[in-house]
Amino acid sequence: MYLIVTLALLIGLLMILVRAVKGPTDYDRILAVNAMGTKTVILVTLLGYVSGRTEFIDMAIVYALISFITTVAILKYIEKGRLD
Repeated sequence: MYLIVTLALLIGLLMILVRAVKGPTDYDRILAVNAMGTKTVILVTLLGYVSGRTEFIDMAIVYALISFITTVAILKYIEKGRLD
């Protein structure tokens, strides 16, 4: 069961990677990178659950926060041209 979910997530990551590379606009690329971050958080959480190691869940939470802050900073930079 977990193998099927992992394969589905990896296939989804591949499709998102194609969108990040080929995206027609910068916003499509940013959205794709944000989705890749979300899928990565899900994969790390699943890995932590399957292996029984709660450290992976903590790492996934930290990664999600860093991904969110990075996305907000990039969008703010694109909108205003600076990070003030």
